[in-house]
Amino acid sequence: MSKVLILEDEESIRSFIVINLKRNGFEVLEAADGNEALHKLTTVPDIDIALLDVMVPGIDGFEVCRRIRETNERLGIIFLTAKVQEQDKVYALSVGADDHVSKPFSPTELIARIQSLLRRVNVHREQSAKVSFHSGPFTLDLISKQFKRSGEAIELTPTEFSLVQYFLEMENTPLSRDSLLDHVWGKEYMGDPKIVDVNIRRLRQKIENNPSEPEYLQTVWGHGYKWKGQAQ
Repeated sequence: MSKVLILEDEESIRSFIVINLKRNGFEVLEAADGNEALHKLTTVPDIDIALLDVMVPGIDGFEVCRRIRETNERLGIIFLTAKVQEQDKVYALSVGADDHVSKPFSPTELIARIQSLLRRVNVHREQSAKVSFHSGPFTLDLISKQFKRSGEAIELTPTEFSLVQYFLEMENTPLSRDSLLDHVWGKEYMGDPKIVDVNIRRLRQKIENNPSEPEYLQTVWGHGYKWKGQAQ
């Protein structure tokens, strides 16, 4: 049973989410403020997904996300954002979120987003014919879930890991944004396609010597992106 932590200070909204998650077989933990959420994340083992509201008492959702990512890149994080707060959506992704859901949202949409993210979080449980990829100084190990450059580990979120895996599987092949959305976020994804570009920027900050002039994760103008490997 997958564990989901909900950080939401409005009790009516939190109860609505809890009821629907439990109906769909999730184990649910609740937090009404940022400090309570961080405490549960550090004391309760094996939490798979965190649903974070932005405006909560004490430490806000953005700071909770930032602190999570300081020590845990594997936890799936979805922000619950007001539809009018476009800048919040982009900022949430930049501090380490995997996805966002706009309020008001339907239970069906929320469950679909959670299940899609869980597939990325739990990808290491799925069997794969190929267990590792190598490209230049980079190694991606699907068993240990480690991504390294010249032997040094680079921490990736579940979404970033799935992106890197797809890029390495399709090395030197231009991939459209639609292809990346379908493969990493799933064909059922109903959110903003800008999520691809935000995650690409985050990845470049982690892997490139000069993110503004990427050597490996390159833009293919008018199409999308590609991972430039050694064989051309």
